[in-house]
Amino acid sequence: MRSSTTGIDRHTVGTYASQVENMASSDPLTHPHSAVITGASSGIGKALAFELAARGYALGLASRRIARLEELRDALHATHPGVKVELAELDVDQVDTVKACLADLFTRMGGADIVVVNAGVNRFTRVGRDELADELQILQTNVLGAVATIQAASAYFLSRGRGQLVGISSLAAENAIPKQAAYCASKAALSMYLDIARMELSRKGIGVTTILPGFVETEIMEDIGKYPFAVSAEKAATEIANIIERGAAVGVVPAFPWKYVKPFFKVIPDAVYRKLK
Repeated sequence: MRSSTTGIDRHTVGTYASQVENMASSDPLTHPHSAVITGASSGIGKALAFELAARGYALGLASRRIARLEELRDALHATHPGVKVELAELDVDQVDTVKACLADLFTRMGGADIVVVNAGVNRFTRVGRDELADELQILQTNVLGAVATIQAASAYFLSRGRGQLVGISSLAAENAIPKQAAYCASKAALSMYLDIARMELSRKGIGVTTILPGFVETEIMEDIGKYPFAVSAEKAATEIANIIERGAAVGVVPAFPWKYVKPFFKVIPDAVYRKLK
C-alpha cells in the first residue's frame, strides 16, 4: 500500500530501516563474556544487568547509588547463582574520576568485553523559564559524563585491541520535543559522538553500537506509560541485548513500530509533538 502523502511504500520503509539497524559496527565479538554497565542501579541499566546475567555474562555494575547496587548484586546472585558481579561507586558528573574508577573495575573483573554507557538523567524543562540549572545538569550528565565514559572505555579497548562500546542514546536525539530541549540536545550530541567514535575505532577492532530507545518505563520520567508504544525496561533490555550481540551499529528499541516510523520523524508536524505533554 502506497502512502498518499509521501509516495513511499511500506516495503521501502521497512527495508531502509532494517538496513540502518543491522548495519554492522564491526564484526561481533566472539563469545563475549563480560560487560560493564554504568547507571546500573535502576531503569534500563538494572534490567540489562538481569538480562545479561541470564545469558551468562560476568558483570561490572557502576552507579553513584552504591546501596542500590548492593541490593541489585544480591538479587542477581539469588536469581542467577554463580554469576560474577563487581560493583563500582561512580558519579559520571565527576568526569576527572571516571577513567580511574573504570580502570579499577576492569582490573577487578579480570577484563571487560563490553562497556554500556547508560548513565543519564532527564526532567521536563522549558526554554526561557529560568530553568538553566536543570538544563545544565542534564547536559553535564548526558554529554560530559557520557563522553568521559566513552573516552575511558575506548582507551581501555585500544590497549587490548578489541571490545564493544554501547551508548544508550534516545530517539529524542532525532526529534524536537517540547519541554525536552536539553534532553533532546544531549542525546543528539551523544549520538553524533558515537557515530564519529565508530568511524575512528572500527579499524582497531572496536565495535560501537548506538541504542535509540523510544518510551521506556523507568524512573527517569514520570507517567511515561501514557506515551505511545511505551515498553517495560525488561522488554527494552531484551531487545538491547540482542542488538549488542549482533554487533549492530544502530538499534531502535522497541523495534516495532519505531524503526518503521523513524525515517519520517523530520516530516511529522510540530503540532503532533506539542500534544505529547
